[in-house]
Amino acid sequence: MKFDLKTLVAFLILLFSVASQSQVISDSLLIDGNYRTFHFNMPNNNNPNKNLLFILHGSGGNGIKSMKGTNKLMALSESENLLLVFPDGYKKNWNECRKNAPAAANVENIDENTFFSKMIDYCVDKFKANPKRVFVIGTSGGGHMAYKLAFTMPEKIKAITAIVANIPDTSNMDCIEKLKPIPVMIINGTSDATNPYNGGNVKNKGLVRSTDQTFHYWASLAGYSGDPTMETLPDTDPTDGKTIERYTYKEKTKPEIVLLKVLNGEHNNPKDIDVFVESWMFFKRQIE
Repeated sequence: MKFDLKTLVAFLILLFSVASQSQVISDSLLIDGNYRTFHFNMPNNNNPNKNLLFILHGSGGNGIKSMKGTNKLMALSESENLLLVFPDGYKKNWNECRKNAPAAANVENIDENTFFSKMIDYCVDKFKANPKRVFVIGTSGGGHMAYKLAFTMPEKIKAITAIVANIPDTSNMDCIEKLKPIPVMIINGTSDATNPYNGGNVKNKGLVRSTDQTFHYWASLAGYSGDPTMETLPDTDPTDGKTIERYTYKEKTKPEIVLLKVLNGEHNNPKDIDVFVESWMFFKRQIE
């Protein structure tokens, strides 16, 4: 059977797509009577000391869908020795720290800490992940879950990135904070109508603090005072009307704390940077 060039290219693209999808592995762990699922791309090598990155979806999402947009990070996985894991929330949500969140995960008080601890053990045992190099990137509700892990099990998490999420107001906090500083990067937009930059009510999930309060919570916990350094990032997409300011607290003896303030940014990822690659660059600095 003969193919013209256009048909052949289409066939090769389809073949590549199928081959790529075949590398996505799903597994589950039994936690308190619930099978908790997670997904990952099978590593191409057996190198030890893999950097383990959890990428957490927002409220109502799932792990497979959260793979979308991570292509550039995926492309780095072999050269940077990364193991990328995309867990599923319980019934599409996380039991994070917002006391008033109506999701079943919160109402049923699902044990997320055991789920993440067992996923870490799984990745260490099966794929030689380094338990001292565990990182978390979370978006929206996943950002709240990232904050929870930093609050409640910082001894197992090296650093986090929280995207379009602020920490709960004290009246809406139901996590016990261990108050152990770790590196934190926050990426929030000033025009976000879902996660208000200046704090306030998040729909029916209660109050959150402002982005500045969230940033300074982690900076103060890390022992910083005074003003952070500030720089404006290159405007790589001048058509979107958005620019990014980076605010950084960084000293050799303290965890690095970063805020990427997306001017006119909404409840989504800015186009001027790849948030996943930017997160890895931030994480990488914490182990160099």
